[in-house]
Amino acid sequence: MNPDRQDLQERSALFDYAFEAAPIGIALVDTQGRIIKGNESFARMLGLSKRQLEAKSFGDFTHADDLEVDLGLFEEVLARKRDGYRIEKRYLRRDGEIVYAALTVTAMRNAEGSVVRFISQIEDITEQKRAERQLAERAAQLELVLEAIRGGFWHMDVETQHFETSNRLAQFISGPDAAILDLEGYMALVMPSDRANASLADLLAGTVDQSVAEYRLATRNGERWMRCDRRLLRDDQGKPMRIVGVAMDMTAEHTRLEQLETSADTDSLTSLLNRRGIQKSFTHGVFSLGCGLLAVDLDGFKAVNDRFGHGMGDAVLVEAALRLKRSVRQIDTIARMGGDEFLVLIDGPHSAAEGIAARIVEELRQPIELGDHTVAVHASVGGAW
Repeated sequence: MNPDRQDLQERSALFDYAFEAAPIGIALVDTQGRIIKGNESFARMLGLSKRQLEAKSFGDFTHADDLEVDLGLFEEVLARKRDGYRIEKRYLRRDGEIVYAALTVTAMRNAEGSVVRFISQIEDITEQKRAERQLAERAAQLELVLEAIRGGFWHMDVETQHFETSNRLAQFISGPDAAILDLEGYMALVMPSDRANASLADLLAGTVDQSVAEYRLATRNGERWMRCDRRLLRDDQGKPMRIVGVAMDMTAEHTRLEQLETSADTDSLTSLLNRRGIQKSFTHGVFSLGCGLLAVDLDGFKAVNDRFGHGMGDAVLVEAALRLKRSVRQIDTIARMGGDEFLVLIDGPHSAAEGIAARIVEELRQPIELGDHTVAVHASVGGAW
């Protein structure tokens, strides 16, 4: 056999094998856009047999919205303006399902440079596109969440200790032209008394995988209460690798909680502490010089209620609360225990308690003027130190 002929046959056999065995779709296309031959991968991609592919135009199974671009590039190759092209396009399967593909078209020319046929390589990227859409949807959802929560992300490499905030978090802190912050810059903005709460030591050591911290942060809009959710990511061997966190402005929520806490501890009529509030003050107090408790009852209060009604009685209680405030020091605490009973918590020695008790008696000895009426109530004070 002629060696050139044998070489040609071998090359042809190799081409046929590569054509049929290729994991991606391959098709030979004539200058009219008709399929001369397609491999099994391409046929399977479209839900057709190889025989059903033959003599069909690529336009028969190209999505209508992508056909104009494909045809335009095809004509440019025929007009010798380019040798080929690569695009992403959509094919329509026999069952109507859309297949996303990366199409690479190469012209095969004769000695005169005219196109005699095209070879097309078609890679199914449907799963890739689905993953891209899911990522885009998650990114959009995350963007909406960040816009709603006010704050942003940060991350830290455990091995290098490199820390940086996201652009959004930096802008939340310092304004639209802010640069991202490193760990030193970020921690410098955390209130000193809250820095222990913001510590990442347990996460860096790998003793916990996630934690939540609350702390105050200095921003261009003043001091803000932040809630920071932190999570540790580990490598395949379980070694701490990266810490990611999201810091959210919870100032409004914190303020509401403080208001609710204050309301729960406060007598609504006199604005003094109630029984719950005074118990908390006593439990959390530090009395280095001693502690005194004065119990104050209003003598004659029931007669005011009986004669003038509860509205006048409430006004007497409010006035009594004001006089009690005038009788004590700033470091002392007053509570209304119920009815006409009050309790004064004294921070200091026995002599301080005696002096305050005397002032209370004197203040409440004075008549109370309420509109056209003058009422007289007096205080009985008992105490322990």
